[in-house]
Amino acid sequence: MTCFKLFLSAVFLLVPVVPVTAGTFVYVSVSRENRIALFRLDETRGELRAVGTLAVDGSPGPIALDPSGDRLYVALRSTGKLATLSAHPRTGELAVAHETTVGESSPYVITAGGGRHLLSAYYRAGKVMVHSIGDDGALSVAPLQTIETAPRAHCIRPDPSGRFVFVPHTGPNAIFQFRLDADTGRLVPNTPPRVETPAATGPRHIFFHPREPFGYVANEQGSSVTAYHLDRNAGTLAALQTLSTLPAGFTKSNSCADVEVTPDGRFVYVSNRGHDSLAGFRVDASTGTLTPIGRFPTEQAPRSFNIDPSGRYVVAAGQGSGRLATYRLENDGQLHRLATYPVGEGLAWVLIVNYE
Repeated sequence: MTCFKLFLSAVFLLVPVVPVTAGTFVYVSVSRENRIALFRLDETRGELRAVGTLAVDGSPGPIALDPSGDRLYVALRSTGKLATLSAHPRTGELAVAHETTVGESSPYVITAGGGRHLLSAYYRAGKVMVHSIGDDGALSVAPLQTIETAPRAHCIRPDPSGRFVFVPHTGPNAIFQFRLDADTGRLVPNTPPRVETPAATGPRHIFFHPREPFGYVANEQGSSVTAYHLDRNAGTLAALQTLSTLPAGFTKSNSCADVEVTPDGRFVYVSNRGHDSLAGFRVDASTGTLTPIGRFPTEQAPRSFNIDPSGRYVVAAGQGSGRLATYRLENDGQLHRLATYPVGEGLAWVLIVNYE
């Protein structure tokens, strides 16, 4: 066991189980146990092997990868902090390098401006923040900018160009639109400043197509996914289509959580909490519209899932069950269940990173 003593007088423990080599690693926020679990993903068979755990000062939530690949950022929600984690590219091991107190609980963080800034959204506080990132990965003590938006800001994400930023809100049923100055990190409301969605839609997370001008939003209350056209010049969204993520006749309670697009842009998946499945859709590359391809059973309350960078595997976290489910992503978009792994209580985030 190795102990890392921080200058903030907190002690974080990293427990490597076995030595590993460079490859693909899965980081899982175990929110109720104040730790991040580390697994190595076998790129041939899709198997997971536990290789360590990092104790952190609070309930870990969203995790973001720095473009450099050697740092991660995590929101410690119960203590209102953002932490910089150093990541060893050959072993996947983590250590806490820096912490910044923001005083709020963030459900989403992501880097922008080529790794020079960290964007964060705040659900209860109804706002977004921008922090600068130093050469050592440390966040600025004070945010560069704080913008009050509306209650239940659940996600903040730049478009692929990095020039525009979008913030879905599950409360006012709206997606806020901003222009981003990549040099200064400042956000400016776009025109129009928000896209309104129908009542009880609850836009929660957004994910963009890797090449085409389309974005896809998981609607929490609506149990649906909406395809949007992205105007690449204006940086604005226009709805194209909304489809249910549930099978016909399903009447039990359900809410959507996460949404992701495969690296090749061919498929979109949305997690259902209640139906406890991943709903899959095929993307029409010319129009951006979706066609359902199935709903794939997963663990209870799948708050988060992630597609590995190669596009071959999917790992979904059951917040309710405390287990991970792994899948092989077939060429036709079907998800073939591989295995289930017990992890811990309150699985809140999954991030798959490949270190080459």
